[in-house]
Amino acid sequence: MNARFRLKLTFTMIVFAFTISFTIATSDYLRMRERAIENKQNQVEQDEQMAKYALETIEKAYYVFGDNIANKMKDASIQILDMYEKNPSFETWDFDSLKRQFSFDVYVIDSNNVILHSTFKQDIGMDFNACCGKLAKVLDEYRNNGQFFHDGMDLEQKTGVIKKYSYMPTRDKKYIIQLGYSLQEGDIFHKFNFLSTIDQLVQRSPSIYEINVLNIGGYKLGDPFAIQRKLPPERRKAFETTLTTGTTTECEDLWNNEPAIYRYVHYISEYDEGTTKSKVLEIVYHDMDLQVIQNDYRNQFIFQLLIILIITIILSSLISRWVARPMYLAFHDSLTGLNNRAAFDERLKAAISKKHEQSALLMIDLDNFKLVNDHLGHDIGDHLLQCVAQVLRKVARPMDTPIRLGGDEFVLIMPSAGRTEAEETARQLIDAILVSTAEEIQLDGEKVTVSIGIALFPEDGLNPDMLYKRADQALYDSKKKGKNQFKFYS
Repeated sequence: MNARFRLKLTFTMIVFAFTISFTIATSDYLRMRERAIENKQNQVEQDEQMAKYALETIEKAYYVFGDNIANKMKDASIQILDMYEKNPSFETWDFDSLKRQFSFDVYVIDSNNVILHSTFKQDIGMDFNACCGKLAKVLDEYRNNGQFFHDGMDLEQKTGVIKKYSYMPTRDKKYIIQLGYSLQEGDIFHKFNFLSTIDQLVQRSPSIYEINVLNIGGYKLGDPFAIQRKLPPERRKAFETTLTTGTTTECEDLWNNEPAIYRYVHYISEYDEGTTKSKVLEIVYHDMDLQVIQNDYRNQFIFQLLIILIITIILSSLISRWVARPMYLAFHDSLTGLNNRAAFDERLKAAISKKHEQSALLMIDLDNFKLVNDHLGHDIGDHLLQCVAQVLRKVARPMDTPIRLGGDEFVLIMPSAGRTEAEETARQLIDAILVSTAEEIQLDGEKVTVSIGIALFPEDGLNPDMLYKRADQALYDSKKKGKNQFKFYS
């Protein structure tokens, strides 16, 4: 049996089995990977909902408490407006006395949205148009509306202290009287400290670095350095997208020099009013735990593939031993190793499948072969057939197919070959076989030669059956003329 055939069979079986196994293993790996990603996403969303719930619960408590504060702020604002009507010159006012009287920080904001006077000295001169464009637009709306407004939790720009603010424009709409109350100084904050609640949530979730509550300016509530820590461009873009569209947005950045994912979640308060109604939760988390799981899955995947490959090679080698010979003999001649009659039809159909190309079919028959068997024995006859097969292999082009049909009858299928190529090949075969048989076979007064009949496609036939009959007829004519020669069908 041809060792090359067995090697091809083994290789084909390995490739086929490994491809199927690889497909199944890859499908399992991708499914596990997607499940891990989905679980991670669910965990992040669960943490997100818990953060929202914590903030909502605390804001509800602040709302009950803040409603009382808002009423006091409104009363204080009305009294301050009455003072303005009597004395519009703020330079003569004693703002420290106002703070002691009302227990609120007092701010005077002019029509350019700049703080002119304040009990909180650090804020004097702050230009909202320059630092807080969104708030500046809201202030313009408040000024034109002429009504009293108050919000919920917001950030004191210079210190990061969480405060509640109210706004009331003067009747001439030149100024806005802003009052501020520090929520962190009240008992309500110590009982319902949302910063502490969020820290506890972070501690319970191993994949979360930090959770921040950002106001509409993108500043973190409760951070004394918030005004100095502006969001980098990429995170600012994600924040603005979430604030504008209400959709959750993510981007990648560093957190304490560690790779992190920044997730921005829109939050609309049911209890806050004004500028603090809309906030953004910034959830900073990592996916290292997901990467560990994915690496484990990847290692399992590689290990499975190695095991599959080893088993496939072993099984393919064993199976090829059992089935290679029957499969080989189904299409090959056991004596010469050439293709047999079972392969003839398929190869001939393939050769003439291109309608616009010529092909040639050479029918080859040994002359005096019966004398060899009768005088020298069948072993010598078999050896002679093997010699002829060897000559056919040498003379044939790489694209040609030599076939043993049976007995001493051979064919050579020559695709893309015309009369000239067929004639040249026939001459070479006649000469080479004569030399080969003369060296191997000694018959008294007789030589072992070959007769060849040639049929051309498409001139002599348009299908395999017709081409075979015409080549066989040409072979008969060749033998009739005296053997050791070739003849084209005519």
